[in-house]
Amino acid sequence: MEDLRKAIDEITQQDIIKVVVSNKMNKDVEYNKITFVLKENSKKQYYQIEKYTDKQVFHENIDMEMLSEKMFDLVGTSYKQVAAWSTTTTFDLKISKKGKVFLGKKKDNNEKLANKGHNKEKNYILKEGMIIQPLIDLGVFTKEGKVVNSKYDKYKQINRFVEIIDDEIRKNDYKDLTILDFGCGKSYLTFVLYYYFVEIKKINVKMIGLDLKADVIKKCNDIAKRYNYDNLHFEIGDVNGFKYNNNVDMVITLHACDTATDYALYNAIKWNSKMIFSVPCCQHEFNHQMKAQSLDILTKYGIVQERVAALMTDAARANLLESVGYKTQLLEFIDISHSPKNILIRASKGNVSKDNKEKSLDEVKKLMGEFNFNPTLFNLLKEDELI
Repeated sequence: MEDLRKAIDEITQQDIIKVVVSNKMNKDVEYNKITFVLKENSKKQYYQIEKYTDKQVFHENIDMEMLSEKMFDLVGTSYKQVAAWSTTTTFDLKISKKGKVFLGKKKDNNEKLANKGHNKEKNYILKEGMIIQPLIDLGVFTKEGKVVNSKYDKYKQINRFVEIIDDEIRKNDYKDLTILDFGCGKSYLTFVLYYYFVEIKKINVKMIGLDLKADVIKKCNDIAKRYNYDNLHFEIGDVNGFKYNNNVDMVITLHACDTATDYALYNAIKWNSKMIFSVPCCQHEFNHQMKAQSLDILTKYGIVQERVAALMTDAARANLLESVGYKTQLLEFIDISHSPKNILIRASKGNVSKDNKEKSLDEVKKLMGEFNFNPTLFNLLKEDELI
């Protein structure tokens, strides 16, 4: 074991790019091979472990200094062979049937392998170095525009939302936009979006945030004045009864609870909005109504019914948007490990064929019939003879 330790130490003292541990010592060893690949992001370098079975690959990330111990745990006990590469050297470690350790090495230029192993740094829209006051006040950026390490997930989440909006904005050369943000709350995302539209895209926007709490509205209006965001203001109002007589180009609704999302979508449709971005929350309506005609397995277990009902709710909303002429997608907003509320509805007014409109509406009706659903959005659109 001392010879093995020396051999592994000799390998890991190099700047290792990749390691492949293979040749199982017995059939009871779970994985066919295990690889360690050097990765990096904007914060640090690390090794990604890939564990291979016949049909699957399992991943794990470790700090760079853990490589030696991880290899020592595997080699000589479960595996008999190691291939490793640094930028200048290739290593070949083997253990004989009698337990003797052989380490071969040769000089190699493995720079290409190094480039493959590193993650390409994400080209974020909201880049480090930009002085974005809302992100500074939110604690995501330092005053110098650097990402705070503990807020990196929040930084990625905000960028992901901006990217989803940017995908639509880039399709047209917008000069002016009127945007309504329902249920804006005291989140700084509205301010970040204003910065994106005005400072990055150079679009003349009129942006209105809507919330029910007077203290929230006052605070948000004070912040907008402090930032000199002249065309951003906030009003007290309910998504269900809010009236706006001018054109609305974009409607944003994040985490509107239960049927509040339906009223927001309904208003957006009535205003003939060009773009809709909605992250629904607390989809209780279908769960309370759900009675399966023939698929009892979906209502047998409470947790299954709750999750299936939530997915069906958003699928029905997407189809209803298509039925009134919106090209609609359901996108993953953030990684599900961070939040179970991770679906975003993105809809843009487009040329949806009559056949596709009818098909989308028919699919909703079939779902309603199968599970006894009575969707709020369907009823609102039906009452106004929009479907």
